[in-house]
Amino acid sequence: MALASDSQAPAASAAPTRCFHCGLEVPAGACYPVTFEGREEPTCCPGCQAVAGAIIERGLGAYYHHRDAPPAESGSPLIPDELRELELFDHPGVQQQFVTPAGAAGERREAALMLEGITCAACVWLNERHVQALPGVESFRVNYSTHRAQVVWEPERIALSDILKAIRDIGYHAHPYDPGTREQAIARERGLALRRIAVAALGMMQVMMLAVALWLGAEDTEHEDLLQFMRWVAAALTTPVVLYSAIPFYQSAWRDLRHRQLGMDVPVSLAIIVTYLASLYAVILATGEHVYFESVVMFVFFLLTSRYLELIARQRASHAIDRLDRLVPAIANREGPDGQIEAVPVGELAPGDRVRVRPGETIPTDGVVRAGESTVNRALLTGEPEPHPARPGDAVTGGTVNVDGPLSVEVQRVGAETTLAAIQRLLDRAQTEKPRMARIAEAGTGWFVGAVLVLTALAGLVWYAWIDPARALWVMVAMLVATCPCALALATPVALTATTGALSRMGLLVTRGSALEALPRVDMVCLDKTGTLTAGMPRLVAREDLQPAPEGDDWLAWAAALESHSEHPLARALAGSAGASRIHATGVRNLPGRGLEGSIEGRRLSIGGASMLPSGVDAPSPAAPADYPLATPVWLVVDDQPVALFWLADTPRPEVRDVLGDLRARGLRVVLLTGDRPEAAKAFAAQMDIAEAEGGLTPEDKLAYVRARQAEGRVVLMAGEGINDAPVLAGADVSMAMGGGTQLAQTQADLVLLSDRLDHLPQALDQARHTRRVIRQNIAWAIGYNVVALPVAAAGLLTPWLAALGMSLSSLLVVGNALRLRPARETAERSPVRPAEPVAPPRPPV
Repeated sequence: MALASDSQAPAASAAPTRCFHCGLEVPAGACYPVTFEGREEPTCCPGCQAVAGAIIERGLGAYYHHRDAPPAESGSPLIPDELRELELFDHPGVQQQFVTPAGAAGERREAALMLEGITCAACVWLNERHVQALPGVESFRVNYSTHRAQVVWEPERIALSDILKAIRDIGYHAHPYDPGTREQAIARERGLALRRIAVAALGMMQVMMLAVALWLGAEDTEHEDLLQFMRWVAAALTTPVVLYSAIPFYQSAWRDLRHRQLGMDVPVSLAIIVTYLASLYAVILATGEHVYFESVVMFVFFLLTSRYLELIARQRASHAIDRLDRLVPAIANREGPDGQIEAVPVGELAPGDRVRVRPGETIPTDGVVRAGESTVNRALLTGEPEPHPARPGDAVTGGTVNVDGPLSVEVQRVGAETTLAAIQRLLDRAQTEKPRMARIAEAGTGWFVGAVLVLTALAGLVWYAWIDPARALWVMVAMLVATCPCALALATPVALTATTGALSRMGLLVTRGSALEALPRVDMVCLDKTGTLTAGMPRLVAREDLQPAPEGDDWLAWAAALESHSEHPLARALAGSAGASRIHATGVRNLPGRGLEGSIEGRRLSIGGASMLPSGVDAPSPAAPADYPLATPVWLVVDDQPVALFWLADTPRPEVRDVLGDLRARGLRVVLLTGDRPEAAKAFAAQMDIAEAEGGLTPEDKLAYVRARQAEGRVVLMAGEGINDAPVLAGADVSMAMGGGTQLAQTQADLVLLSDRLDHLPQALDQARHTRRVIRQNIAWAIGYNVVALPVAAAGLLTPWLAALGMSLSSLLVVGNALRLRPARETAERSPVRPAEPVAPPRPPV
């Protein structure tokens, strides 16, 4: 856009000059020109000049061609809706729904975008390279399977709308990810693809019938006029296929060539155009030579059908992940101050609101139960169908299902801050981070296409000069079609998407794609103790009544009544072990570091460690239970007499022994790394049959241990609690954090075990090894097919349509092989990420 000074204003003409943008008369002496399509246009004021310049610079100049009249005459908007829409995404209120802080200080922003127009891996590469080069963009990664992108940027340097406009400048459409918009985009994409296939199919059927007649009558000179007429009809039927059905190939090839890249649609487009033009040339000149219209329509049809089936397969591969977005209901029942229930969109909820969740309904957002008791199906997080109790004070997660009774839930987190949104971001990060094999395949695609073009030209020259000039063109076309590297581009991303979805079904989130590449090479597993091998919370493991309890009562109920007044982990464990009770303690007093005192039914009680025992009272020496040598004793004293002894311990997870045996059976070296005192670590290791244990370690000590083992050539997997073990998790080759909703957004682990079931770790190892085999098979097949197809086509043994069929089948074989990584249908029906359904008949509203 060029600006001119007032001194350069042109002399006023007799006819009034109209503003190029708004259509109003340009005031005398005003000179605010803009440059549009190489010519200078006048505007009436700096505002119109700025808006017109923005529209032109954003590549939206078509607005001036398609409007019926200037806004001053037609009342049309001064700014195109497209430009308004993009700039609307810079509004903080709009960004609240899909943008989250990134970085240690939250100085950057992260968002999930949906890209439309992606047709092949070259499109992904082009978008990543173009956006990554923008100043202020820290990272931009696109998942080929789902067409979703993760962008991290610095809002002080670049606006989100500028990123969206930059993507639009290269021919793609980007918008913030939204489940509803995603479904609409998929429906549009599939509908358009089916229409193009339908046109190609109709053309192919008609042209093939004509081709049979042309082949049979090739030597019939008496009916040359009829044959020529059929050639014209074939050309007419082929033209819609070439000019409509094949448009996606041209668009993709043109985008690649504009940016000096050789994508896989470049040879395909060349083959279509060259074959069509050569055949049309023969028809127009009436040379009587054979035409290849049937080859054009057949390989356009085969290619479109292949890509449509790839689209369906990719959507199925990512289905388990996409279902996450549909778990949260669209409408919530918000409770007003007067107790009235109002149905509102979930997007309008704010922290502090209360929502009513009836039995069988889905909890709309993260919150805390304030009233009511029920059970909640948390299969979303744990992968297990058993409901969990939900009482006042308990946290609940959006997307889980209320089973039994009505709940009043106070909203804590909404929008991008919810646990479900954090899970989705971790899955997006996993799918957009490319393993080394995928990066090598993408980097080699351009070189491969370039080599194919050179070899094709050489083969055509050889055929034209020394073998058969009439067949040279068709040999080149067959080579271009047969060697399109679609299968090579699909080999890795579809497999990674399928296996990520399979692992997410069992409650194991893969947050980095590189983890699936390193996991099969793990030969050493280091495990934290508290919260990893154990439940992380103490529970009652044994008890001993020293005196009989009052008739009809139980000392455990008395102890629980007293401990219910404390938030100490031991107190909560003891109180939770007794269940509901009619007994209530009064006059409760907390003795820091010792225990509690109070009274029940007029009798004085105290509870705590040995320090709570009255002096001079004989008490038996406590002997810890044999199975729990590290259990903590808790004494209950009534009227200065010890009446009961309770043992509390952080117990191992029930599946730990089997998991450790499974890991050892696989030849993995298992090590316990814990901050507990060394003697406690040794005792626990002996109890769990762990041969090597290190106790008394700080997080830095754990990291040093892992580094030492890596220096010996070990590939180490570290499993810990996430935040507390952050240094060693970051330093391990593969890291796994035990999942908790509050930790999701902060963890940097490669894997997050939301289910807290360690028996999913061996399953993850098996899945990763299976994935590696499938990817290697896919790459081997893709390369092997091209290595075989290229010389066969160069030798003239492939017709163009047969080459198109072979290339399409090659791509479909790769996709089908990758889909073997998906779980069986029975597993899918028990998926933790399927849309929530009532697991009990709904009761009448309360």
